[in-house]
Amino acid sequence: MLALAARLRALTDEQLTAALGQREFPLVGVRDYFDLAEALLAPDSVRAALATLDRTRLAVLAVAGDLLAETDAAPDIAAITARICDLGHESIDVAVVRARVERLDELLLGTLSDGAGSGNGDSTGSDARFAPFEAVAELLRAWPEDGLPSSADLAAPSPHAADDDASSAAAADAAETREAVNRLAAERAFGTTSVVAELVTSLIGDPARELARGGLSLPDAKRLASDAAIAFEEVPRYLGLAERAGLVEREGALWQHSEAAELWLLGGTPQRWRTLAEAWHLGLAPDVRVLLAARAERPWGQFLTRDVRWIFPAAGDSLQQRIDDRTAEAELLGITAGGVPSTAGSALLEHGAEAAEAAVSELLPPEVSTVYLQHDLTAVAPGPLTPPIDARLRTMADVESREFASSYRITAASVNRALGAGESAEEILAFLSSISLSGVPQPLHYLVTESAERYGRLRVGPATDDGHFQGAIHSDDAALIHTVAVDHALSQLGLQQSGPNRLLSRFTPDVLFWALSDARYPVAAHDADGELVHLARRRVTHAEAPPVVDPLPALVATLRDSDADTEPTGQAWLARQIDLAIRSKHTLLVSVRMPGGEISDYLLEPASVANGRLRARDRRADIERTLPLSSIASVTTA
Repeated sequence: MLALAARLRALTDEQLTAALGQREFPLVGVRDYFDLAEALLAPDSVRAALATLDRTRLAVLAVAGDLLAETDAAPDIAAITARICDLGHESIDVAVVRARVERLDELLLGTLSDGAGSGNGDSTGSDARFAPFEAVAELLRAWPEDGLPSSADLAAPSPHAADDDASSAAAADAAETREAVNRLAAERAFGTTSVVAELVTSLIGDPARELARGGLSLPDAKRLASDAAIAFEEVPRYLGLAERAGLVEREGALWQHSEAAELWLLGGTPQRWRTLAEAWHLGLAPDVRVLLAARAERPWGQFLTRDVRWIFPAAGDSLQQRIDDRTAEAELLGITAGGVPSTAGSALLEHGAEAAEAAVSELLPPEVSTVYLQHDLTAVAPGPLTPPIDARLRTMADVESREFASSYRITAASVNRALGAGESAEEILAFLSSISLSGVPQPLHYLVTESAERYGRLRVGPATDDGHFQGAIHSDDAALIHTVAVDHALSQLGLQQSGPNRLLSRFTPDVLFWALSDARYPVAAHDADGELVHLARRRVTHAEAPPVVDPLPALVATLRDSDADTEPTGQAWLARQIDLAIRSKHTLLVSVRMPGGEISDYLLEPASVANGRLRARDRRADIERTLPLSSIASVTTA
């Protein structure tokens, strides 16, 4: 604990905050570095840290603890590597152990003292030494009593390295059904990619609000479910896929699309799928990626659970939930189907995202740029539409189904939407004609032209001369104005009649415009000069959730404030170090400044500190010494 307290004190504010952010420990009662060291070495905190470590890191930590106990000196990297190899680990070398030790040092589970200055020119750093903290080593040595692996078990090779006969038979069966697996995987890959695209598109139009207690607000969750044509309960899972891929992000209390999302929407289905699948793959622990690469051509099932539990022996019950979540996402993305990797999934696991994209392109139906326009005012695509065509068609039609052959419905309201965005009837008809394999049916031609003629019968603009009113609705059709005035769906606008052809509201023109548009009125917007303008739907804003306060910077500030003696020889700091050594019965190497200025080192077993003096037994001379704290230059654990 003394060594950890000294190390914590020596870190910069940034280093200390980063290190503490990787550990779980109680903040209550931490007033100085000794309290913090005690909290970090408490059994619950150490167990939480060990639960995140894979088997190789645990083996390095446990073996280093064994060697430290045997020799009473921190073992070097070469010695740790040699012991692990002796215990049966065939594929580990000094560089691997060095990398694992550096991570353990970052997690404050031990101390790495680099031997690079020894002059031996060893670029691997095999002469560096690593000493686990005593509390960590003791906990690991007690693992077998709790049914957890010993250091020898941790270093031993996997007993599951060679698959059993059942696994081999399942692999053979999987090979025979690869076509069926790929067919199902392709359907899921396309479906999930489409759902995520619909969620992102919906968030572009209107962000969703996160509740302070967690989870989406009910209206927003229902809206997203409706837009993506999925069950209400499935929204969080698909939103999680989008977040991991960097397509959506939370800003305050709002979920909204990221800058990368709009570019992602312009890509084809294989490119979109690659982004989602690659994010899933990169989210796995490195050792799990290696494991899945080895099972890229074989079923997962119970064998995957068994092997992942072997890699993370201290993870506890929460591991199963994480396994279930990741395998469920793999099924959604078509990486697996029925627990068997698809061709695209195998490519992802073995060769990476680029190979997976090429493989999934062979499984998915080719994209098309044409549709069949029907007399019932629907447009049916014989395959997935290319993103530019799909995006343009959505401005004037509503999506009805999102299968391999999508369908769209054109209505007066959807045509009004396109007109409001700046399209003319001629441009709409020209576009529809250019993508149609069946021409433009007469009913559709009539709908577009008739909607264009009716468009603008209602006009919305600023109410500049009407006191507290902000928006006004005009029409030459007094009957239409009356219809709007008595429409219960618009009652929240608080419309007030100002003459037979005019309504006033305290809401702004853009709010009035979208309310009327959503109610399917033929509305147009104009500015203060009467010129028509095209409005983009403004994002809805919600009250922001209270900011999440990171307690670590405040803790670091408290620690610095408590450390009133900034010099390494501060008597308060020395007294705490010595007091801790007395309580833990540690021997100290005490450096004392002599009257002539020279430094003398004493190996002391401290007994007490009182009145600014240390009373201790000299282990070498076997006598009792009393030293003034003001003469002590430094103390270290012997």
